[in-house]
Amino acid sequence: MYTLAHRLDSAESFGLVVSAMRRSTPNSEAVAEAQRAFIGTIAALDEVALGSMIAALEPFANEARRHRLRSVIDARLDSVTVLFDSPYDPHNGAAVLRSCDAFGVQRLHVVERKQTFLAAREVARGSQRWVDVHAYPSGPPATARLAASGFELVATHPEGDLVPEELARIPRVALVLGNERDGIADDLAGACARRVRVPMRGFAESLNVSVTAAILLRAATEGRPGDLSVMERSRLYLRALALTLPRAPEILAAHGLILEEAG
Repeated sequence: MYTLAHRLDSAESFGLVVSAMRRSTPNSEAVAEAQRAFIGTIAALDEVALGSMIAALEPFANEARRHRLRSVIDARLDSVTVLFDSPYDPHNGAAVLRSCDAFGVQRLHVVERKQTFLAAREVARGSQRWVDVHAYPSGPPATARLAASGFELVATHPEGDLVPEELARIPRVALVLGNERDGIADDLAGACARRVRVPMRGFAESLNVSVTAAILLRAATEGRPGDLSVMERSRLYLRALALTLPRAPEILAAHGLILEEAG
């Protein structure tokens, strides 16, 4: 039997709602922790297991839904990502997460430092189900992982040498966003090869971090074809079917494929 270590009996987001929030934000979610068991279990499935689960669920999705899921997944990007340094405000965290989803960016990396990454669910609007969030306690593990994957780290800065349109020409780019109050910490800034600015003509010298993220992601993803591997697309397709089909655990159980509550 294949086991998914998470209960998926509704299309609601992953669990772990946190009640006491920074800025008194209600209904926020510790996204990386909430995703870990479910996404990790799907990642461990081999090709045969994936195929069996997809074959069990797919007949319960109509043609329009299957086409929609496949078209979105086929456009998903591995070559653009975001590294967010110790976000403080759950609204900003959720807005950046939502922008990643909107522009097809599959992974968001977060350096948590002293506080857990939280996303306000009413702002995220379900995007926390689709974007993989990877959390790190400090900068070096995050930059090492991205460097090993061939990413060029580009910091956001008002005096950057790059303009947004140039991001699309970087083969693998990781946009580094700073903390709302303190900017980008030294351990991340030192790992950035270049800096990018958002040209402005007003009296304001900077934009909200989530607005900056949306502008830069729009530019960085322009013209890029989807580039997830075949296995990654299959995993994401299974995830989408499991999260959007009513009674997915029961359907799988009828085929001898068990969904059980994470321990």
